Amino acid sequence: MKNILLMLAAMTIQSATLHAAGSIYDIPLKDIDGKTTSLKPYAGKVLLIVNVASKCGNTPQYQSLEAIYQKYQSQGLVVCGFPCNQFGAQEPGTSEEIKNFCTSKYSVTFPMFEKLEVNGAHRHPLYALLAGNDSPFPGNIKWNFSKFLIGRDGKILNRFDPKLKPDSEEITKAIEAALAAK
Repeated sequence: MKNILLMLAAMTIQSATLHAAGSIYDIPLKDIDGKTTSLKPYAGKVLLIVNVASKCGNTPQYQSLEAIYQKYQSQGLVVCGFPCNQFGAQEPGTSEEIKNFCTSKYSVTFPMFEKLEVNGAHRHPLYALLAGNDSPFPGNIKWNFSKFLIGRDGKILNRFDPKLKPDSEEITKAIEAALAAK
């Protein structure tokens, strides 16, 4: 019973934070360097939001995430990486270790954020918005490298399975369509 009450309290706080935020751009975040930020600097851009991990079978997707970021950045695409350690403890490092890994191994230049939880009682408000009951694509995140495509208007356009590579035809076509919508 105590666990249920704690979970309900956490969900209420998440919901209050989410509703107070108003939009995806208002949700408080911390970047990989620990600085308070949000997605506001990317308002009007197309976002590909991805929960990432350094010790996962999908980790090589960093390479194609960086490639699509480089390919479409000038047209308004921003890839946003959110480290998460909830799946097989595959992201155990500190923010500094994660940043060093991503830049040295995969030459990542897209924005990276502080580690967060995507499921459960401590689900970050960003993921409550992306995958919560009010999302057009509700449901728990299945694994590392789940992807959400956000339109220029801040609306969730699509959700992609972790195994679907960022440079796949399905994701590329969705990104191109989102970029074309003005």
